[in-house]
Amino acid sequence: MTKDVIALTPKMPDPWAVLAGLLSGGPDKLVGTRGEGAVIQLCDPEGRPLVSVEAPLLVSVEGEAERLLGATAPPVPYWWTEARATTGVAEAEALAGTFAARLASLVGGSAWPPDAAGSLTVVKTDGVSVAPEPAAAQPAIDVLTERVAVVIQDRPVVAMTAWLSDAFRAAAEAGLGLQIVSPAGTTLSPAVRDTLGGWPSRWIVQDERDGYYDGLTGAVLRWRDGMFAPAASPDATEDDPRTPVAATFQQVHDTGERQLALTFRMVHPADDRLVLGGGLETVWRELTGEPPAGWGTSEPATLPWSPRRLTDVAHERAPEPTWFVVVGNRDRPALATVRITRTEAGVEEHVTLAFGYGSAEEPPLGALPAAAEALATRHRLQSMLVQLRKARRDVAVPPRFEGPGVPLAFVLGAEEVRAMPGDRARRTPLAEQPVTLGPRTRPALYYPLPGDPSDLAGWQEYERLVRHLKGA
Repeated sequence: MTKDVIALTPKMPDPWAVLAGLLSGGPDKLVGTRGEGAVIQLCDPEGRPLVSVEAPLLVSVEGEAERLLGATAPPVPYWWTEARATTGVAEAEALAGTFAARLASLVGGSAWPPDAAGSLTVVKTDGVSVAPEPAAAQPAIDVLTERVAVVIQDRPVVAMTAWLSDAFRAAAEAGLGLQIVSPAGTTLSPAVRDTLGGWPSRWIVQDERDGYYDGLTGAVLRWRDGMFAPAASPDATEDDPRTPVAATFQQVHDTGERQLALTFRMVHPADDRLVLGGGLETVWRELTGEPPAGWGTSEPATLPWSPRRLTDVAHERAPEPTWFVVVGNRDRPALATVRITRTEAGVEEHVTLAFGYGSAEEPPLGALPAAAEALATRHRLQSMLVQLRKARRDVAVPPRFEGPGVPLAFVLGAEEVRAMPGDRARRTPLAEQPVTLGPRTRPALYYPLPGDPSDLAGWQEYERLVRHLKGA
């Protein structure tokens, strides 16, 4: 059964509707708050949370409920209210479902998943208690050990929700890894994949044949020493652990769908007039003809695209780094993550962006040089790598092998070209020489790479280029 229940309503849940939802456990159920009142909790007699309810989010971006839940939402703008039940307590799950059902009944709209929102009657919770675990202080964490924090997510797409973002932050502050466990059939948002980092953080998928495996590497996993770790093959040695790979992960289905992936970094002078997000919008327009649809500091993306508002949020959080997610519209699935940091060089924007294309759609490869030139001449591009990969059109990450991308081009910004000694940046070992972008007195360079998906020539050429540029 799901642990998360979400109410999608055309109107903001008013205090009386929220109160009616909170009374789903009866009038004597304890109520607590966390996060300066942003989270309301229904608690057991000892004050430990059974259900945690997040403050409603106003979603003004079309397609987010469809992308993340597979649900039909009211017309934008609508309200998204999440209730998370404590794992392993059936009564808590019923409480969350009744809470969401009551909100939808009183305010209009619907609850997700449909089968979780059942009766409107009071849920009997007499005598129900939650185990006194340290993780109870963090609603998004289900299991806490000395090595990792474990989060169980039973949703169509494991997204970077506000709760999961808090779990990442809490785990990092405690020096722990974060391990996300989900059932078979679940996909991962690129926003979560790009944030997971390295060991011991993992995306763990339940599997009928192999028990558990890593959704990004396929390694079969077992719970030992307080965390999920790779299982050892019977014929493994200390020098060669030979971790088995899950059979499900190796089932590759080539649907013809592809993604055009771009990773680029810009460095701006620290200036009060600086507006962030302009480079990302420029690339988006060059490759799709439209700006991004929306953005947010978590998923779902709730705000219509606005570089000015994005800049204001980053400015308010400075000098701390800021992370954003940016999404496309239904016609052209796309997702970007943007990390903004203040460094000695200035204000850095690091962007990871992917556009999805169906088997009958052609990525606009011919527009790449123009997009690169716009970044280099107007947005202080430092470097960019462009890849084409066999991957899902909806840009979600499945728990199976998709293969590496194929490098199509590398771009070096004008300042980096200027800093290199002699003609090193212009004279490369590649068969095809770089294309000059921008004014010849201060050019950026566009290096075409052999983007043949049938072999690794693209990566070999890219590695040769990087070694050359570094003077190795």
